[in-house]
Amino acid sequence: MTRIGTGDKLYTLRQEIQRLRGDLGKLGKPEDMPELITSANMLRANEHLSETGSKQTELLDAYSRYCETLEEMLLAVFEIQNDLKDILKEQSKLIRKKRPKKRPR
Repeated sequence: MTRIGTGDKLYTLRQEIQRLRGDLGKLGKPEDMPELITSANMLRANEHLSETGSKQTELLDAYSRYCETLEEMLLAVFEIQNDLKDILKEQSKLIRKKRPKKRPR
């Protein structure tokens, strides 16, 4: 029914998301260096945008895997809920059958 290690998987994905968010934050914004010519500054900005785009792609992938894992866990919870409902129905039937019928006096 449920997969073993889903909690560990979720924890690992959460750590990866936090790491990627930190990496994105560290990149900051590109700043022009006055001592460089315009084309060099444009190359630096392009490199920064490439790095940022790459990190954002990794982050989106991590969020996607995180959501899939949450969906798996939610599905398992609903399966357990349905199993418990079925058990409750069966027990209710057994209780009704075991009760002695009242005799009129």
